[in-house]
Amino acid sequence: MMMKKNNYRKSLMSLTWALALVSLLFASCKTAENSFEAVSDDMTKPGPVSNTKVENIDGAARITYTLPNSKNLLYVLARYAINDNRTRETKSSYYTDTIMVDGFAKEKDYEVTLYAVSRANVMSDPVVVKVHPKTPNYIKVNAGFNITADFGGANFFGLNKNRAPLSVHLLVYNDKTKSYDEQEPEYVSSDTIDVSIRNLDPVPHKVGVYTKDRFGNTSDTVIKTVTPLFETLLDKSKFATYRLPSDAPIGYGWEFRYFFDGNLGDPGWHTLSAPKSMGTFSLGVSAKISRFIIWQRPSDFYGYQNTRKFTLWGSNKVNPADVSLPSNSAEGTVAGDWVNLGNFVFPNPPSGLAPNQANAADRDFVARGVNFRMPRAAQQVRYIRYECTQTWGGLDYVNAMEISLYGSPL
Repeated sequence: MMMKKNNYRKSLMSLTWALALVSLLFASCKTAENSFEAVSDDMTKPGPVSNTKVENIDGAARITYTLPNSKNLLYVLARYAINDNRTRETKSSYYTDTIMVDGFAKEKDYEVTLYAVSRANVMSDPVVVKVHPKTPNYIKVNAGFNITADFGGANFFGLNKNRAPLSVHLLVYNDKTKSYDEQEPEYVSSDTIDVSIRNLDPVPHKVGVYTKDRFGNTSDTVIKTVTPLFETLLDKSKFATYRLPSDAPIGYGWEFRYFFDGNLGDPGWHTLSAPKSMGTFSLGVSAKISRFIIWQRPSDFYGYQNTRKFTLWGSNKVNPADVSLPSNSAEGTVAGDWVNLGNFVFPNPPSGLAPNQANAADRDFVARGVNFRMPRAAQQVRYIRYECTQTWGGLDYVNAMEISLYGSPL
């Protein structure tokens, strides 16, 4: 009886393995079939698309159509010129009746040629559709810039309602070379653009801006003369720690004074675990702050105890008193002798990579120091409280190397 039972088990196992092998082979056949589904030896020409309709939008057009009744249809191809030098193609699968054509340089008539394409790569007869895209985003954004005098330069503020990926190119006239110097382009895709030219003397300057889109189209250059507001680097030799009871305890001897000592190397400022990661210092003068630069601790960029979100509190009192500062407060919130000057977020890696995947260029961006503009409404102050509200690692202590503040001492 034991022998019969063992034989039964062996037979059952053999059957199980056989069924598994058949399933595997079947799956392999299906995979192979799917891999070759885009290939066909049917050379029949597909019929053309029909009943085309056009919806014109900014710099683009959306075309809908009726697909041909062709069994081997794979996709619809659109071929069109977007400017005097470049032709573009876009494709749309047979699962949809719509194709987007974009990248047009101007608001005018263009011809788009549509083809239905089979799995054997046979093209239908062409169907020509006329489109008339509205003003492209790169033109609309550049024409809409509000160019104004800023602290130490000029500010360019505009709206990008479609969140189009653009590069903004800022220019300043050089009297010595009799030409315009261009700074590194600003790459944007947000709905609001707020960029500046810096380090200009408070005398009249010709400044300009032009914008490019991802298709290589370039706007006209807008030129304006502005007189920058006076701005200078605030003298750090006048800064001094102004320790308050609610400031975070110091860790490892990395005192708060190292946060503004002019040295980008070790030591910096390091706190221990506390309800609030905060430090307070005196400017030694009363000043209207225009912007500031923060340097994070190297090797831990975009990680651990480095600042991700923070608030600057200010006071113009001679000896401001300690107070429990509210969490998640809005700009302009007043708490005792202190006012919320602004809430700031450290930018994500410029490459678009996740913070934990930042590349060498991203780390170099941080190493050079990151600029933050102070809101124009921020009042003049004598004292600053730096409150880190979130670190990249979600920790309850903070580490920072250096801060530099610019503005106009009053």
